[in-house]
This record gives sequence, structure tokens and C-alpha cells, in this order.
Amino acid sequence: MKTILSVILGGLVAGFLASAQAQEVPPDVLVKNVTTEVVDLITKDKEIRTGNRAKLIQVIEGKVLPHFNFSSMTALAMGQNWNKATPEQKKRLVDEFKTLLVRTYASALAAYSEQRFDFRPLRARPTDTDVIVNVRVIQSGAQPVPIDYSMEKTAAGWKVYDVMVGGVSLVANYRTEFNSTVRDVGIEGLIRNLQAKNRSLEPAPPPAEKK
Repeated sequence: MKTILSVILGGLVAGFLASAQAQEVPPDVLVKNVTTEVVDLITKDKEIRTGNRAKLIQVIEGKVLPHFNFSSMTALAMGQNWNKATPEQKKRLVDEFKTLLVRTYASALAAYSEQRFDFRPLRARPTDTDVIVNVRVIQSGAQPVPIDYSMEKTAAGWKVYDVMVGGVSLVANYRTEFNSTVRDVGIEGLIRNLQAKNRSLEPAPPPAEKK
């Protein structure tokens, strides 16, 4: 599970960068155009390369998260239990789910700056508002890893609402876990579990500089 989702988040960082005109660019073109910029940023930042996880998280929050619809992702991951949550619980679930994804896999992202990416032609009509962008991560000595981004066109541009690696859905993986937790301890229990996980994954403060 961690290996799969590390690949997912690695691909996400390599695939998306905030852009003022993102909504005017086709989703596959957006992914392809910005990949080298993000990879270059990670590769050249000495602090990230030496393990500054807090700074890497800042990069993710600033460059990657604007291109995700976490409300849709959380609702899909919750399944039928989403409609049982109050509006306040839904907000907390979205916030905690977003934080969980960022903190769990941030430490694995820098490694993907050395991978190559093969962007497949987009199979969609110009009028489509829900598409799948196919990317292949090229690994030395191993089979390419397929990463498929489910994206929807919104008023704020194209947004990701699910990611599949090798046919395994990020949302489906979490749906199984979330449903089991809600069945055992309820929605409030799920929120508490997510909060506990996020606290355990908080990045340590950078060491103080020696004078």
C-alpha cells in the first residue's frame, strides 16, 4: 500500500504545478508542460535533497494541492458514509484526508526527481469534462509504472479526483479502510484516527544552525 501510494504522490508532484492559466490548458498538456519545472525544483533545492521534509511539504501544498478536488476525493473514499456525516464533519474529514496524503508520502517524493515520464496521448473529445490522463513512470531495470489521473473540469480549471497505479485506485484503497473504521468506531472515531496519524507524521523542525 505504501509503495503504491508513494508512486502516486511522486507522480503527482512531478505532474502538476500551479498556473494562473491552468483552466485554459488541456489536462494532458498541463501535466506534460509542468513536469520538468517541478522535477527541476526538487532536484536543485539543496534543502529538500538533504531531507528537509517541512520544505518539501510546503512545495506540495503550494504547487500540487491546488490541482486536486479533495472534497470529491474524500466523498468518494467515504462512499455511503459521506451522506451520514454532518457538514462540520465533512469539512474536518476533507482537511484531515488532505493532510494525511501530504504528510505520509512527502518523504518519498524527492526520489522521483530522477525518474523519466512517458505522457500518453489524451483520448478525449474537446467537449469532455471528465477525462483520464495516462502517464508511465519509466524505471531503470523494471517495467514502467502506469499512473492514471481521473480529472474533471471545474470552474477553477481541471482537478484530480482519483489516481490509479497499475489499476489500483487511491480512492478505492482508502474506501476499504474508512468503511471498516466507521463500522467499528463511527465517523467521529475515523476523524480521531486521522488526526492521530497526522500528528505522528508531523515533520520535525529543522535543526538549529550552529553559531
